[in-house]
Amino acid sequence: MIAIVNYGSGNVQAVANIYMRQHVPFVLASTPEQLDQADHFLLPGVGAFDQCMQALNASGMRPSLETQVLEHKKPVIGICVGMQLLARSSEEGSEPGLGWIDGTVKRFDQAAFHQATHLPHMGWNTVEPAQQSHIFDGVDLATGYYFLHSYYFACDRQEDVLAVTEYGGRFACAVHRDNVYGVQFHPEKSHLAGIRLLQNFATV
Repeated sequence: MIAIVNYGSGNVQAVANIYMRQHVPFVLASTPEQLDQADHFLLPGVGAFDQCMQALNASGMRPSLETQVLEHKKPVIGICVGMQLLARSSEEGSEPGLGWIDGTVKRFDQAAFHQATHLPHMGWNTVEPAQQSHIFDGVDLATGYYFLHSYYFACDRQEDVLAVTEYGGRFACAVHRDNVYGVQFHPEKSHLAGIRLLQNFATV
């Protein structure tokens, strides 16, 4: 069963609707006890880094989530700001991140863009795998995914980069280390490619 971490930040119902239609067992988890019963976790996030991190800490679910992910090695995937929370820190705020994947979240430097590009990075864009992964099985990456962000995850280790996207330069749009995954784009807004990715994660 997948626990969608319902800590007050993220489009949880859209993800829940996908899993409901695909007959994938899930729970909108708002208590540590609900997390303890799950074997996969989805960490959403919409808005600012500090706001999301503070909401997660205040939810009372972080200790249980860390136990399940770090000690029991159950799979987790962060989406959008949920992916950014996996980093040590973000230039968007001052709160420490979860630190589950080595890296920091940085704002796009428009001065360094080699073409006329605006922030936020919004709309559809293609995704190029940096390594093979089950979560992209059967996905037509040429159709792309839907993005909406002004910050990106800068990994310390190249081997943690799962996929890249071009926007004023190449950046990591998906990360992976061991049982921890993150995607910057919104699979719940990305039609068939997003549905397939969420299905794939359920069987990681």
